[in-house]
Amino acid sequence: MKSRILITLILVAVLLSSLLSACKPAEPETIKIGNLVALTGPSATWGQSENNALMLAVDKINAAGGIDGKKIEIIAYDSRADKLEAVNVVKRMVEQDKVVAIIGPGQSGVANAVREVNNSAKVPLIATTATNPKVTVADDGTVVPFTFRVCFIDPFQGTVAGQFALKDLGAKKAATLYDIGDEYSQFLSKYFVEAFEKGGGTITASEAFRSGELDFRAQLGKIKEGNPDVIFIPTMQKEAALAAKQARDLGITATLIGGDGWGSPDIFDLAGPAIEGAYFVNLAAMEDPTIQDFLKDYRAKYGADPVLPNPLMSYDAMLWLADAIKRAGSTDGTALRDALAATKDLQVLTGILTIDPSNHNPLNKPAVIQQCKDGKFTYVKTFVTTD
Repeated sequence: MKSRILITLILVAVLLSSLLSACKPAEPETIKIGNLVALTGPSATWGQSENNALMLAVDKINAAGGIDGKKIEIIAYDSRADKLEAVNVVKRMVEQDKVVAIIGPGQSGVANAVREVNNSAKVPLIATTATNPKVTVADDGTVVPFTFRVCFIDPFQGTVAGQFALKDLGAKKAATLYDIGDEYSQFLSKYFVEAFEKGGGTITASEAFRSGELDFRAQLGKIKEGNPDVIFIPTMQKEAALAAKQARDLGITATLIGGDGWGSPDIFDLAGPAIEGAYFVNLAAMEDPTIQDFLKDYRAKYGADPVLPNPLMSYDAMLWLADAIKRAGSTDGTALRDALAATKDLQVLTGILTIDPSNHNPLNKPAVIQQCKDGKFTYVKTFVTTD
């Protein structure tokens, strides 16, 4: 009898243990990371390369065993670089897919649009090429707690362009043509003007157009009257190409300068010879010796060159995020946020990454100057501002 009771008790204990184990929430088999990226639409040229590079980084991390034995799973959605679509996508990521962090977007306006969603959910987001200062710092000067970036910011990029025009091109007079409906374009124009005037230059005109407009002859006509040495056009490649053609048609001979939005090869198809000799600020250049292994791997997998700079930034963001997850020992949003903010001297693809916890921006991020020459982008110099 005693043996039967003992056996019964053992069976009950085993059954209870099994039931309790079944009630415990299962540990996720993968670490889900969202990728908010423009795969179609006006920014698709960069977005597709950005997504490709991110997958290349993930493949390498997973092949090496993942993060603490868990593989990374990328949940990618096409934002189309559209603010409303991006908000819907991020809601889906945090509410349904349960991602632990998000890489992207590359557009400042999109990053600002989704801020409330990812921050309310306490899901860290690392913007790739969103350069507007407001992406990580609110209007009241406080840091946006769960939003970071891996690129430099507009004040730096606009300042680089202004100082390069003064010091390297010897410009005395400059004009700007910018998109008043686009935060990226507005901020670059603003900081170019400040740097150029601070250095002793004169702004002869600052002309704006509205997003979607493709005829800039009226604005360029006013710019021509001031006979500037350089014209700063901080737009995407389509608008820059059209402005270049129209400027040359009007007989404007000023040197054209742009921001990193110019860095798409189709600018040559769109602008033709009108873009020859123009300069622009970028985050990276193909000639950079530190990225040659990456370029080799990218070409081997995708059979083409990446369209810089977005792919380098998404690759760096993944390395940064993987390191933060390891240091945090957790995928909890707050722990991960703290680890991201505390990043110091991390070797990434483009150099050494240290984050300023007061604004969630990288410190001492250099820029490169490239020139449109013979249908290709050529490296001119690496530029560090004097401010």
